[in-house]
Amino acid sequence: MNFALGMLLLLAVTGGVWLLDRFFLKQRRDAAVRATLARAESKLALKAGESEADYRSRRDQVLQEVHQQAGREPWWVEYSKSFFPVILLVFLLRSFLVEPFKIPSGSMIPTLLVGDFILVNKFTYGIRLPVVNLKVLDVNQPQRGQVMVFRYPENPSLDYIKRVVGLPGDVVTYRDKVLTINGRPVQTEPDSDYEYTEGGLNVVSAKRYRELLDQHDHAILVNPEVPPVQLVGVRQFPQRDNCQYDDSGFTCQVPAGHYFLMGDNRDSSSDSRYWGFVPERNIVGKAFMIWWNFSDFGRIGMRIN
Repeated sequence: MNFALGMLLLLAVTGGVWLLDRFFLKQRRDAAVRATLARAESKLALKAGESEADYRSRRDQVLQEVHQQAGREPWWVEYSKSFFPVILLVFLLRSFLVEPFKIPSGSMIPTLLVGDFILVNKFTYGIRLPVVNLKVLDVNQPQRGQVMVFRYPENPSLDYIKRVVGLPGDVVTYRDKVLTINGRPVQTEPDSDYEYTEGGLNVVSAKRYRELLDQHDHAILVNPEVPPVQLVGVRQFPQRDNCQYDDSGFTCQVPAGHYFLMGDNRDSSSDSRYWGFVPERNIVGKAFMIWWNFSDFGRIGMRIN
């Protein structure tokens, strides 16, 4: 069960209890309290030697205790009413405004590191109904170079994050480590050598480049020892006929209503070249900020470009 569905079920249960209590259970409790108070008050009497003031004080205390006992909410009502507004607020925020994610792999190094906690704008690409992810209002369309979170086409219960490389209708070519969009090579400049640890054990050496994809200037990694595409890993994905593969790379024409995405760690990323195009209906949102990293506090607040 995914988190959004779990939140929706909790919201339905706690909200249902809140409504049930507001329009039915509370009235029953109030009637029971009035009846109990009437019985209790009828049994109270002035004791011998007791002043009128002491009697009134004793009566008020007894009636207050009776009221508290008789009017007490059942635990399941009390907890549901307490959690309902919190769950509602979290559900609305995560569904329509901002949702947090944690980066689990190194496919977006050096832009995003393993362990980065990021924030994703849920309304940039349109307002969508939670759980079913159905768009009900257009806002903006994804642009080349933006970092997008989406539902993995082979298993929509998983969220993936990659960079948008190809828009609907684009011809994306990646040969000999050179990315070309619609016949125009994407501008890249050598930056520096880069090393990172993979799996906590292996140290990987790669070349770092600055890539300018439309207006998005970002870093990518290229490992000269790895082929541009490992043909054995290419699956038979929907509209696979739109792509041609060979030992030097591939060319794909992006179908209407779909997007082509790649990781910034170009030679260590499972992306569209292996499992295909991302349908528009799978879009979750645009990543825009790193809000936490337990290993590197300096990354907190960094914008994602």
